[in-house]
Amino acid sequence: MVATEFAGGKQGGYETDNPVSPDLEAAIDGGPQLPPVVFAAQIPPESYGSMVAIVPPDPPADPLHLHNNHKHERSWSTALQVAVPFFIAGAGTIGAGLMLGKVEHWPVFKEVSELFILVPALLGLKGNLDMCLASRLSTQVNLGNMVSAKDIWSQVVGNVALVQVQSIVAAFLVAIFAVTIGIVMNGSFEWKHGLLLAAAGIITATASCFVLDFVMIAVILVTHRLRINPDNIATPLAASFGDVVSITVLANVANFLYAYHDSLHFVTPSILGGYVLLLPFWIFVVIKQKHTKQVLMTGWTPVLSALFISGLGGLVLGTVASTFPGFVVFQPIINGIGGNLVSVQASRISTFLHQTSLLGQLPEYAAKICISPFSVLICGTPQAKISRILLAMAVPGHIVFAIVADYIYSGKSTVTEAFMASYLFVSILQVALLLYCAHLLVHLMWRWKIDPDNSTIPYLTALGDLLGSSLLALAFLFLHSINRDYKTADPV
Repeated sequence: MVATEFAGGKQGGYETDNPVSPDLEAAIDGGPQLPPVVFAAQIPPESYGSMVAIVPPDPPADPLHLHNNHKHERSWSTALQVAVPFFIAGAGTIGAGLMLGKVEHWPVFKEVSELFILVPALLGLKGNLDMCLASRLSTQVNLGNMVSAKDIWSQVVGNVALVQVQSIVAAFLVAIFAVTIGIVMNGSFEWKHGLLLAAAGIITATASCFVLDFVMIAVILVTHRLRINPDNIATPLAASFGDVVSITVLANVANFLYAYHDSLHFVTPSILGGYVLLLPFWIFVVIKQKHTKQVLMTGWTPVLSALFISGLGGLVLGTVASTFPGFVVFQPIINGIGGNLVSVQASRISTFLHQTSLLGQLPEYAAKICISPFSVLICGTPQAKISRILLAMAVPGHIVFAIVADYIYSGKSTVTEAFMASYLFVSILQVALLLYCAHLLVHLMWRWKIDPDNSTIPYLTALGDLLGSSLLALAFLFLHSINRDYKTADPV
């Protein structure tokens, strides 16, 4: 393509495989118009909109700099953009912990103990789906692929339908996993409990995802209009606000179904049958959208693998919750904060790679993926600055959230210095491990030509759930071994 832009504002262009002819050059140079202004196209038109090409024909571009439109952010700007949604989302993690601490005493949770196994896996599933959607759309916005109303509508419809398909299928599998673990642990199985778990899980996943997806889409579009990087905003909000909503919906739906599952046997089977009939409609919508059809075919492995990892975290919760009072209050907080921070980093690295290199080709700094934690977390990679900010933010965040949750739950402060020191140690260790894993996983997926926006966040947040629950359990065991157990007052 050869194109010129004149100072007077008119443009012309034509297709050619050959250098500009002498006659054409003479025609251009000999006229009275001003000299042409020539622009070098650094970004492919099909990805970023129409661009003005080089005259004569473009020389071969360096593939590692083909998309070199990455915008550098000041540290204070990034910290502010991440801090505001981080602390707002912290209210969601506190609410999730308090809600779980309240509903654990409900009859349905005592009778259907598999609900404790379902909670972390279901929260992880919902968070994975919403955060993947937020990461995908943040990347598309930053690449300039959501400008026209038609493009926005296509992205929104396809992605919302995709999340509904994934949530129906995955929530059903989560229920099967919870029932299986319940059979292994209890040695018995009741069909009505299995149907209750499946119906409550699917209703919770689809309803919370449907509402929160539109909230995330609005946040992404508004922040982009305000020239704020949506990678810093959308994923933390998608994770934490969804936790408190999901636990609330799950507890109330399960409680409602439990109240009628003996007298109205047709309720839960009818709900499951309705979702089975609705599933083909959502699949039809997804395959009609070019942006999501491929994800529907290839995006199941990370989601389903993450369910298994989160399910292991559910085993920890189900085992420890009855042994250590107050564990259920802090478990959603440590898991939520870790998932929030690592999702920001994963989304930013993915956008950076989309903007600066081609899929399958790593930048020079990542030629060797396995590097020292110091290089990833402190200094040595372009994302190390963000890692430092996120680690620094985790310390006051955990202190504030833990103290507030403890005070609200008990009606007075029961946090001791020993508990806070142990809690901070395991929580910061969890965040550091997750940030390092994010560097490894995102770049590894990119080298394997797998879009990190669709694959890395489920693994990372599920790993965060498992690490958070396990490390927190170790902290409670350590406190017990030194006779400094966390002792909470009766919940208010």
